[in-house]
Amino acid sequence: MSEPDETPLAGGRLRRLLFGPPRDLQDRSLFHRISLIPLLAWVGLGADGLSSSSYGPEEAFRTLGSHTYLAVGLAAMTAFTVFVIAAGYSRIIERFPQGGGGYIVATSLLGPRFGVVSGCALLVDYVLTITVSIAAAGDALFSFLPLTWQPAKLWVDCALIGGLVMLNIRGVRESVLTLAPIFVIFAVTHLVAIIGGVVGHLPEVGTTFTAVRTDFNSGLTTLGVGGMILLFLHAYSMGGGTYTGLEAVSNGLTILREPRVHNGKRTMAYMAFSLAFTAGGLLLLYLLWHIEPQPGKTMNAALLERLTLGIPGGALFALLTILAEGALLVVGAQTGFVDGPRVLANMAVDSWMPHRFAALSERLTTQNGIFMMGVAAIAAVLHTRADVRSLVVLYSINVFLTFSLSMFGMLRRAIRGKLDEAQRHRQVALFTVGFVLCATVLVVTTTEKFREGAWLTVVVTGGLVLFCFRIRRHYRTVIEKLRDLYAQLETLPQHAKGSAGSLDPNAATAAILVSSYGGLGIHTLMNIFRAFPGHFKNVVFMSVGVVDSGEFKGERSVEVLTTRTEEMLQRYVELARGLGIPATCRRAMGTDLIEESEKLCLAVAKEFPRVTFFAGKVVFKREKWYQPLLHNEVGYALQKRLHWAGHVLVVMPAKVR
Repeated sequence: MSEPDETPLAGGRLRRLLFGPPRDLQDRSLFHRISLIPLLAWVGLGADGLSSSSYGPEEAFRTLGSHTYLAVGLAAMTAFTVFVIAAGYSRIIERFPQGGGGYIVATSLLGPRFGVVSGCALLVDYVLTITVSIAAAGDALFSFLPLTWQPAKLWVDCALIGGLVMLNIRGVRESVLTLAPIFVIFAVTHLVAIIGGVVGHLPEVGTTFTAVRTDFNSGLTTLGVGGMILLFLHAYSMGGGTYTGLEAVSNGLTILREPRVHNGKRTMAYMAFSLAFTAGGLLLLYLLWHIEPQPGKTMNAALLERLTLGIPGGALFALLTILAEGALLVVGAQTGFVDGPRVLANMAVDSWMPHRFAALSERLTTQNGIFMMGVAAIAAVLHTRADVRSLVVLYSINVFLTFSLSMFGMLRRAIRGKLDEAQRHRQVALFTVGFVLCATVLVVTTTEKFREGAWLTVVVTGGLVLFCFRIRRHYRTVIEKLRDLYAQLETLPQHAKGSAGSLDPNAATAAILVSSYGGLGIHTLMNIFRAFPGHFKNVVFMSVGVVDSGEFKGERSVEVLTTRTEEMLQRYVELARGLGIPATCRRAMGTDLIEESEKLCLAVAKEFPRVTFFAGKVVFKREKWYQPLLHNEVGYALQKRLHWAGHVLVVMPAKVR
């Protein structure tokens, strides 16, 4: 079937210029070309984790106050936690190779109710991933600018979020390739800075550690063992933002190239080593170089100024490093746009969110989800005035809620699952330690910061959970009522095989749009011949196989969907022929249901000149404001388009009380 040869309108040309041309779904190598190898996945998914070293270690170090000698243990504990969480998520990647992260883990291992809590926590988490990364980027970039420029930072942050929205609608691979040079510059400059900082301080290492030991003994005297442990746990928990992003690979496995599990675990290893080295190294450098917080300047900026003081070209290197840090934080926000819409799409497929969030654009991106994440992130930036310290607290709570549920789910599976003894002991030990660490950060952060803003993330996440249950209940109620309504259609009178006769293209033809085989489609078919007795001589069943997030998960996704769509249509054809009605079917594939349906209808109209189109539509006796958001309006939208093209589409109602 050939598409109409039309010159794109001005709006269409502008859209293609900004977002790129449509993907070719018939290209068998499409998934291979848009998927990521581990190094690119490290950039696209690992930037969030690595960029968190720009604010996580600083928050932990600030919390120590005058007891900076604890930074040695804090650096070691930070690296240890990174490796434990990364090892846990590597096992999750093995267990759930189709991706989905904490939402799928909690749903599968703890039940749907825990799954929706984890999913909602992830959604808020990814909105805050974008918000805190952009806010921290603004802080880093404005560290070298006059204080009088600070008011402009808020609007620069909003503009950066808008730019990322546009970039991600073009496609994940395109956005990652565009941002990869920033990631490389960050990695190289921070590697040089950390190694140079340690080497440059080697002559004084003995003196420093002697002072640390002395201060530690003094701290024991003033704080006591209990007080020192509480201070350490507080600082460790306040640095929880350091570990954000480690879940991203597990959630974004669907964008990795095959072999997906192998590449996912390799990406996870890249993230763990780079984050442990960078975060732990920065904590040690704060201690070694006696860095203290300064107004209008990040501790990393102060550190780099101290490291490069008196070195030829040092000021330029410090500026380049901070610019790379600020730019990588923008790249880190990319994870929110990559994984957030995927969580939203997974929840939409399971009917916890409006189904439209599972739709893909013509660029095969979750466009609706990307817009939603961008709008929510801008709202969060404006509400918090881009205050990184406040945002990190909100951020960490939801991150560690998801971490805790995932670790507990995997621990429960390890205890109950069919594993050999050695494997069970290893996994029980890993996930026990992981759960204890994550739950500790969650409890301490929520308790310590509840009155300072932590209550807000609890309220927002809880409200989102209730919203999801409301949506799910609505969808289930509609399905149950439709099932009851069409129970009588399960047994229909059948004619002898072959009695339907042959198609007559010039006779009056009813063309019915169907999405799946079920009561709505059967009801529409029967009502047509009840409402127009003896008029229609042929029936054409039409369907568009919509490539959405629930379908596009591998190289053969489009092929599998095509086969399933054809099999579904053949069931309708056999039903109609069994009722003595000549019938055939036509199908199309695409991402935009309305646009592809219009093309399909126009093609059928050329083949059957006396065609009348029909579409079934669920109609509620009492329409509520949210129902159009939860159910597609394809019938009405297509009716308007076909009327302008000179064709008739009749919407056949299916009444739901």
